[in-house]
Amino acid sequence: MTPLTVTELLAAYRNGTRNLRDELARARAAALADHHHAWIRVLDEDQLAAYTRPLEDRDPAELPLYGVPFAIKDNIDLAGVPTTAGCPDYAYTPETSAFVVQRLIDAGAVPVGKTNLDQFATGLVGTRSPYGACPNAFHRDYIAGGSSSGSALATALGQVPFALGTDTAGSGRVPAAFNNLIGLKPTCGRLSTRGVVPACRSLDTVSIFAGTASDAGHILAAAGAYDATDPYARRAQPPALGPGRIPAHGFRFAVPPSEQCAFFGNEATPGLFERAVARLQALGGVAVERDFSPFLEAARLLYEGPWVAERYAAIRDFIDRQPESLLPVTRQIIGAGSQPLAADAFEAAYRLQALRRQAETTWEEVDLAITPTAGTLPSQAAVAAEPVARNSELGYYTNFMNLLDCSAVAVPAGFQDNGLPFGVTLFAPAFYDTDLLSLAGQLQAALVNRLGATGRPLPPTEPPPCAPGHAVELAVCGAHLSGLPLNHQLTERRGRHLATMHTAPRYRLYALPGSEPQRPGLVRDRRDGAAIEVEVWSLPAQEVAGFMAGIAAPLGIGRVELADGRWIPGFLCESAATEGAEEITHLGGWRRYVSG
Repeated sequence: MTPLTVTELLAAYRNGTRNLRDELARARAAALADHHHAWIRVLDEDQLAAYTRPLEDRDPAELPLYGVPFAIKDNIDLAGVPTTAGCPDYAYTPETSAFVVQRLIDAGAVPVGKTNLDQFATGLVGTRSPYGACPNAFHRDYIAGGSSSGSALATALGQVPFALGTDTAGSGRVPAAFNNLIGLKPTCGRLSTRGVVPACRSLDTVSIFAGTASDAGHILAAAGAYDATDPYARRAQPPALGPGRIPAHGFRFAVPPSEQCAFFGNEATPGLFERAVARLQALGGVAVERDFSPFLEAARLLYEGPWVAERYAAIRDFIDRQPESLLPVTRQIIGAGSQPLAADAFEAAYRLQALRRQAETTWEEVDLAITPTAGTLPSQAAVAAEPVARNSELGYYTNFMNLLDCSAVAVPAGFQDNGLPFGVTLFAPAFYDTDLLSLAGQLQAALVNRLGATGRPLPPTEPPPCAPGHAVELAVCGAHLSGLPLNHQLTERRGRHLATMHTAPRYRLYALPGSEPQRPGLVRDRRDGAAIEVEVWSLPAQEVAGFMAGIAAPLGIGRVELADGRWIPGFLCESAATEGAEEITHLGGWRRYVSG
């Protein structure tokens, strides 16, 4: 049977063209026949039946992920199945599934088995596993990327429609890019990490591999409940940085200057990155070159600072007791974490906080940023020759994301001349996950027409499930206009100027007496009104109440009709307040009056 996306499979179940038992048997057979070392353990028929049997009498329309097979990276618990974290001697059998796994099972999804990874999720290469190095889905001489290599391969090869990985420093995004997949690295804490073997507990996040952004959005929606028992869990909330929502058109995106881009000798990928930037502009974006040095310095901190000690702390008892159980390169990296002093941790934390402040200024000017996910895709031979150096190159654009609390999604962005995939990453502050997925879906459709490594064309795109609105558009017509005395009340609340335009021709404008600074009054008049110039601003939803509390009578916020037919919140005036006021409708706007 042809492998399908999550969305396609759900539709097939509901219209009766696919059968639950046959589909799960197909997924299991594909996993057992795998030749890419993608799987560590595939569930036997009895284990699989325990998940499918409760679904057989259910209507496929009742559950959001009814009968959808999925793979689980083997550092995430599945009840009754050993968790190895890529180290056989470490294995234990959990009694309960990880919180996110159970959420997916409750939504109707069916686990097929556990997938291969770089041991203890330490690596971006997919070769550091006693269960075998994972070759790329497109060319076996090249790496699949890691650490979530098996989950990426299982998805790219069409064995399952989606898979779970983890992402601390790029472990979800790099293998997604190397295998032509969407790789969602959600905001830290957005998905519970209870039941996940930690790499860096304070930075870890569960990641999602899918063929399309829409599929990734459906999985995020199903798995993303708040877990009060996870100390690092966070409730979904409006973003604390940025404008609150990435607009559909006119969004501004940061691009690193060419001297800060690194492609590590690859002559094909710079052109592919430039093409992705151009397509993002064609989708309605405005490119803004920004200094990326705070991001890049933060990336270097990850393996030079105390976060290596956090990796050591995660398995301290095991590595001290059985160091020979780890692969030499894994033991070398994690073992170095026993050396830093507490003073080193504080110094690194101070430096990181300074870099966070510098990075935050980026979000005052742009809505999101774009980089390559990785500058190049190395061969297995190159990684074997210099494992640490090649791995470090792969983290150039990824290591800073969780340290700086970003949301991110890796997006397929084309193919090199040798047939290997190339990907870019869209990222923004925390809690922009759904906004980024929406844009990622558009960008993927504009750049590639291939679903993973299946040979199938990319299916028609559909938007991922919507997040609650995090921003409000507001029409201002007076002292809050750009450059005028009260504009700071918008900018201090992270307001963003979206457009200058006119109202519908149904308003009158008056200069109101008796206030400092002087303010206009906009009054609707359907018979004798005119078009009045206004500015449309975006204000984060959580800032609206505070902004409105500062508006003095006779002004207030009502619904204003714009020239393009939309009705949005905006400043209006009580009609009684215009008695005796100077009418200035003929000037067409407040700015002409004050400059006059």
